[in-house]
Amino acid sequence: MSASESNLFPLVGLQAVSNAHNEWVAVTLHVPQASMAPLLAALGAADAYAFLAPLDCIIPLLDPHGVDEAVLAQLAPQRTIFRLPAHLAGDKQIQKKCQQWRDAGYRIILDGADAGPVAAAQVDARALSFDAAGVRPALHQLLPLPGPHLAYNIVDAEQLAELREIGVSWFAGDYALQHARQKSTPEDATSRRRVLALLGLLARDADAHELEVPLKQDPSLSYHLLKLVNSAAFGFTAPISSFSQAISLLGRRQLQRWLQLLLYARQQDDGKIHALLPLAAVRAAQMEALCQVRGGDRDAQDLAFMAGVFSLLDVLLGMPMQAIIPSLNLAPEVSAALLERNGELGNLLALVESATPSPEALRRADIDGASYWCSLLQAYQWAIQVSRNL
Repeated sequence: MSASESNLFPLVGLQAVSNAHNEWVAVTLHVPQASMAPLLAALGAADAYAFLAPLDCIIPLLDPHGVDEAVLAQLAPQRTIFRLPAHLAGDKQIQKKCQQWRDAGYRIILDGADAGPVAAAQVDARALSFDAAGVRPALHQLLPLPGPHLAYNIVDAEQLAELREIGVSWFAGDYALQHARQKSTPEDATSRRRVLALLGLLARDADAHELEVPLKQDPSLSYHLLKLVNSAAFGFTAPISSFSQAISLLGRRQLQRWLQLLLYARQQDDGKIHALLPLAAVRAAQMEALCQVRGGDRDAQDLAFMAGVFSLLDVLLGMPMQAIIPSLNLAPEVSAALLERNGELGNLLALVESATPSPEALRRADIDGASYWCSLLQAYQWAIQVSRNL
């Protein structure tokens, strides 16, 4: 499929759903129209369930009557949650369909702030969802149902905390991007400076002994690196107990990539992972995949990965990107992408930052719709693995 034909492939957006510990638990598949045909085309192009495992897939239903046998054949019942508008709960035909879905192993979440236990019982829904930007359900609407209840379009951590108080335990929205602009603690800032120093040493091809110095100065950084190389992601049979071993086994290219992600890896005081970590991983992996689609060589893919992972540094550090870039000594094309979204990398970065890019944006980046969808699934798969290993 050529880029000029990208508008013929339906674009399905993915939005991660997290629990209270910022761990991804599900993904909502957003289809830009009421018909189920776009979803069928997207699922037919790649095995989304395999890429997104073990996350549940939430499918909003604007028209439940469109969910026929052809649609169900493409879905995995035990990992699919239908999000049904609350105003349809009284429809007898819909109730019959919902009973059939439940019997087959699908789950149903009733969507709307005006929903409650009575409406949920009509369609055998065990949980409610609602738009956090609008009216919220009351405590008595949520507590009688087992959940987990989902709120989406959450804008900041304060709103998330309020939603937890009324019984919500699944969350989606831009709250991570908004809230993360808070000032870092001195300890965080010191650790990140050491990571940046390590990246600088790698860039000038420093030897292993030089690389060990900043690692030994930061217990948290050391812990994350050793935890990483001893994880199932690398499959080393013997435990790795020294930094020189870790550096040697990872290799400089992989070490550089993981250090870029370790900027986001410090856990919060309450034990949560940093909400920006999986998002940075998605951007980095999708940038690399799209660069490969465009024919970029290994070095070009490394630069694309770097642009993706660094695109959230201003959010992470609470500083303008213009104040961060000069200290990193980046390649000119990476700097141009991060500062101005210019050049080929800038076009790709603008693409991956969009929830659902337009056909025009795809054409500008010379990417067809099917390639974009597959790159997005690959990126989510990698981000899921990263979140469990860092």
